[in-house]
Amino acid sequence: MSVSAVAVALLASPAWAQDALPEAEHAASGSAHDNGDQTIRAEDIVVTATRREERLQDVPVSVTAFQQRQLTEKGIVGFEGIARETPGVILNRPTQNFNNFTARGIATNGYNANLQSSVAVYIDELPVSTIGNTTVVDPNLFDVERVEFLRGPQGTLFGSGSLSGAMRILTKSPDLGDFETSALVDLGLTGSDSIRQRYNMMLNVPVVSDKLAVRAVGFYRHEEGYLDNVGTGVHNSNTLVDYGGRMIVLWRPDDRLSIRLLGSYENSDPKDSSLTDPTLGREKRYSDQPDRFTGKQTILNATIDYEFDFAKLTSSSTYSDFDQRFYADLSGSFPAGSYPGAPIAFGLDANAYDKVFVQETRLASTLDGPFQFVLGGFYLHRRRDVDYLYRSSLEFLAERNLTGLPDQYYQKQYTHQISEELAGFGELTYRFSDRFWLTGGMRYGRISAQGFTEAGGYLATAAGYNYFTYALYNIPGHFDTFTPYEAVAGVKAKGSKPSWKASATFKPVETLTTYATFSTGFRAPIVNAFAGRPSLVDPNDIIIPYGATSDDLKSYELGAKGRWLDGRITINAAFYLIDWSNIQAQANRVSDSVQFATNVGAARSKGFEVEMGIIPAKDVYLGLNAAYNDSKITKLTPEEAAISGAVLGHRLSAPRLQGAIYGNYGFDLADDMKANLAVNVQYVGSYNNTFPNTPGNPNLPLATFGQTDEYVNVNMSLGVKRQAWSAQLYVENLFDNHSAVYIHPEAFMASRVGTLRPRTVGIRLGYGL
Repeated sequence: MSVSAVAVALLASPAWAQDALPEAEHAASGSAHDNGDQTIRAEDIVVTATRREERLQDVPVSVTAFQQRQLTEKGIVGFEGIARETPGVILNRPTQNFNNFTARGIATNGYNANLQSSVAVYIDELPVSTIGNTTVVDPNLFDVERVEFLRGPQGTLFGSGSLSGAMRILTKSPDLGDFETSALVDLGLTGSDSIRQRYNMMLNVPVVSDKLAVRAVGFYRHEEGYLDNVGTGVHNSNTLVDYGGRMIVLWRPDDRLSIRLLGSYENSDPKDSSLTDPTLGREKRYSDQPDRFTGKQTILNATIDYEFDFAKLTSSSTYSDFDQRFYADLSGSFPAGSYPGAPIAFGLDANAYDKVFVQETRLASTLDGPFQFVLGGFYLHRRRDVDYLYRSSLEFLAERNLTGLPDQYYQKQYTHQISEELAGFGELTYRFSDRFWLTGGMRYGRISAQGFTEAGGYLATAAGYNYFTYALYNIPGHFDTFTPYEAVAGVKAKGSKPSWKASATFKPVETLTTYATFSTGFRAPIVNAFAGRPSLVDPNDIIIPYGATSDDLKSYELGAKGRWLDGRITINAAFYLIDWSNIQAQANRVSDSVQFATNVGAARSKGFEVEMGIIPAKDVYLGLNAAYNDSKITKLTPEEAAISGAVLGHRLSAPRLQGAIYGNYGFDLADDMKANLAVNVQYVGSYNNTFPNTPGNPNLPLATFGQTDEYVNVNMSLGVKRQAWSAQLYVENLFDNHSAVYIHPEAFMASRVGTLRPRTVGIRLGYGL
């Protein structure tokens, strides 16, 4: 590693301290008000990571928080920017609408196929993260109250999916007192001919002063692609069209009761994948038809808050409807030379429909005494219907003289899965003094999941042989038998276990918070969609098992958060050691690339994270963050190695070193006009994309194993603000870095490499921000 790369890694950008940005004097002289036994100054960020309002610097949890102003100034519109600014976190993003976070090295590969994400993602009270081979819409982050990224297991308060962390997107509630409007337009150019358009607008209207208000947000994005698909012949094929909005109604009839109603809709429609094939040249990819990963999500929520004399009661009811497409060219499974007729047309068009209901009720104390508590209950019901349509192509069928199919699909299977989670949770804090307190927490959940094959669909055969036989051996044939699938109920997977947390917090001085935390986590059991199915290519290959049981994680963390020189220097640091056992891992059947989940061995992850904010002079701000991680497989049986391809001592899918630096300099252009120049430099080390050996054949190195590039990415901006109006010139990926930041671990994708978006220059125009 170069000396410059090491230097960059030690310098990074902390969003948690940026409430003082860029006006240094604001941090030095901000107003203050009292909040119980704490004094909260104007520059303090208040978070609800513990389900109660607390100063970020007092919360004994590793949290990076982003308020709307920081998001706007840095041009963060989605998950990618959040990952860039959060130490110890990377975003594995094969393409738009595939967002898998890795925190603190807890990941066996970047794709998480068939696996529940190890980081829970919430929009308000709705968990939207799910298993890795389904789409997750990258939600619009305009006019949000705050984004919080909690690192380390958060199972006691945020459930089974928060194995290594939780990311929370908190939408902004209406202002009951003031009429407000804001807008943001972002126009950019990627490369020479790819135009980016982003339009956002907010309107806040008080209907009854101090009692009832409505807040509406609308957005539209049209971002032309920058890749050429040589298979479909489309230039700039990975264009994104994304639009939607939300409306929130807040009614507060008195000081105790408030009712908040939210409705939101987002339609994210990438026209093709952003994965490339470097052998075809820069910014090139191949698929015979566009790979489509789209999502339409509707969210309805009702939240009721009631203030008792001793506690605040919150009831949140959420319904979500999410329709998605997972259309992928799988022809890479059979490269030229593997069979006489290879390559062949082979793809999967999967349509999925999620209907989710979530109810959470909790009671958080507002006592002035030494005892504080949070008690709650959680219920989730999710039904996911997936239609698996395996295809050839009409052109290929005609070329090979394969007839008889009604369309391009030789196999159709209709399935659904029902999963439920019921949990009770609580945390109790006892303050021995303003300097020292203890917290204990537990969540006990019962989780179940069951898959069903529905009657209908079919498998087409000709003279008893399936499509692969004719296509792979280049034999003409006529499909005349369509064997329907019978309704089958899969085995119901169940899990019930507690998550624990114990934490001690000590403030030796008012400006320094230290803590020690032990916490546990697990993920829900997994049902394999094709459990019991033999291979159509090789009947002697393994039968898909029913699923994977819950894994287990134990985390030990020491942390400190300090602020000195009247807020001009802020340093947060954490050291952790994590033991992860009975790991849920992805395996692939060798003959036909069918994915399934299983359990393997154990791993250990250890490392540290540091965030710093420095205001060396008026209107100057420096933000730094860095993270070091060492995570590797520590236990593995020969049987587990054979089925997964894992190797004892193998590093997990996370960089050893990463970091960033952010600098902002503000200066006056006139009495009422302020300008600021900002630079952000991000460094990410290379990391493994998966286990190194072939599942089912552990003596054969995996052909798709690889390591991402070590890279440095530089963004710059120059902004001007005058009263409510603002303008900002920016350049992203200043040096047009083309590093591979993601490598797909599976062979079926002909184009498997994700790269940084090419250099993009543009302007943002804002009002009321």
